[in-house]
Amino acid sequence: MMQKKRWIKRKYTKFIIFLIISSIPWFIIFLVTKTIETQNNTHSDVKILNYDTLKVKSPVNHTDFEILKQKFTDPSQVTEACLTCHNQRHKEVMGNAHWAWGRENIRENGDTVFSGKNNIVNNFCIATNTNSWKCTSCHIGYGWDNKDFDLKDYKRIDCLACHDTTGAYEKEPLGAGYPVKEKQNFADKTYFPPDYNFVATHVGKPDIDNCGKCHFFGGGGNNVKHGDLSSDLYHADKYMDVHMDESGNDMTCTDCHETKNHVMKGKLVSVSDMSHDRLSCEKCHEGDIHSNNVLNRHSQKIACQTCHIPEYAKGIPTKLEWNWGDAGKLDKSGHKITEKDSMGNVIYATPKGTFKWGTHVIPEYIWFNGKADQYVYGDKIEDTTKVLQMIKLAGSYDDPNAKIIPVKIHRGTQIFDTENMTLIIPHIYGHDSTAYSEGLNWDIASKKGMEYAGLPYSGKYSFIKTEAAWPLNHMVSPAENALQCIDCHSKDGRLANLDGFYMPGRDNNNFFDTLGILFIIASFLGVLVHSIIRIKKKKNII
Repeated sequence: MMQKKRWIKRKYTKFIIFLIISSIPWFIIFLVTKTIETQNNTHSDVKILNYDTLKVKSPVNHTDFEILKQKFTDPSQVTEACLTCHNQRHKEVMGNAHWAWGRENIRENGDTVFSGKNNIVNNFCIATNTNSWKCTSCHIGYGWDNKDFDLKDYKRIDCLACHDTTGAYEKEPLGAGYPVKEKQNFADKTYFPPDYNFVATHVGKPDIDNCGKCHFFGGGGNNVKHGDLSSDLYHADKYMDVHMDESGNDMTCTDCHETKNHVMKGKLVSVSDMSHDRLSCEKCHEGDIHSNNVLNRHSQKIACQTCHIPEYAKGIPTKLEWNWGDAGKLDKSGHKITEKDSMGNVIYATPKGTFKWGTHVIPEYIWFNGKADQYVYGDKIEDTTKVLQMIKLAGSYDDPNAKIIPVKIHRGTQIFDTENMTLIIPHIYGHDSTAYSEGLNWDIASKKGMEYAGLPYSGKYSFIKTEAAWPLNHMVSPAENALQCIDCHSKDGRLANLDGFYMPGRDNNNFFDTLGILFIIASFLGVLVHSIIRIKKKKNII
């Protein structure tokens, strides 16, 4: 009897040992997972490498220069005065994209073209074209009010737009790049003629105030276009942007967008398709940044921004959709309509159509290898049943140069020629009846705009859905707010719509998953049955 008990005890001991050994792999996985989570949640400051902001001011005192004490009556006179000392600088300025508003690009089909504001179509205000006098209020020049603007006239360069340090120099919103000549009100803001002598003697290195006046207000308003560039960055805390945090790194635009001979690092994909001279986080954050090697390996296929910009438009709302096809509606009295949401955003305007806005927006994600292509004047529309891509970012999982990046996808509905199968560049803004904003007639506005652009117009039009991808690079969150593993490694995670590769936690195969579960169950049943048989067999022997 004692022998039988010892045998049973021995068998149960073996069974328990087997269960313990079988559980070890699961226990190890649990520990590794918890370790990764702990490392991910470590709220330590991020060390910025290879970065040292220049806080020393120039010793030059411009108030000592007699030439700047003359009475300036026109801003171009200031430019000529600047060039008496800074001679040849105008050649540098006229060679950069801020002046030319475009670059020489190699298109997807291999053609080399000069593309930029003059010939690229977008799904916001559509194009500069007949509207240049309005759009060029943000150009670093004076008087670009039509397609005959002389880009070789150095006296048209606006030095003060980038180098004013007083904050008192502003361009007229509808002045083709000129400041106002007398006090004027635009919307809810009053503009004053600048004191050119005072501004010219108080110039310096460009700051966020200079850059933000244009780049924060692209597309017709604060944060309208980019989504990650708004007036919120003027006085940011670390939750708005860890780089521009006034009480932390306190960086400004030119700390990243370094400039040499007036040529600035960084390229906007909406006007440039070449990958050279683009900026990347690795410029400062190089090597193994994370203490967790798993995260470091992720950087081979995932851009830093993907995890560290979990949301955009954190304060000022951004425009997400613009439906031109809804434009033209009037109220019962025949007057134009303007409707706003609870935050004061215009959601419908008769001359422009319907808008959708968003704050704290979750990005969308695509592969990007640094190359892009844009819709250029006259490009043919291949299939009107599909959404037309206005900005196409190249890349895929199989591309060794591609990484997953976060983007704002701006969705639009805009007019196109149903016979010529091209987007129409209508005459939108103006004080004449041919402008759509005044006459509300698409046919007349299309005819005027296409004639000015030198493109054919059949007289037949409809509307097509469009999309434009805008990469997100600003409004970087602190480490404690970065994405966690589960945000992507889950069935409904942020990367649910990216295909072409297998990702644990997101992807599965029903057949193999079921087969694996059956194997596990069969293994445990086999052990259990085997143990029972051995126990009974031993019992019978005894």
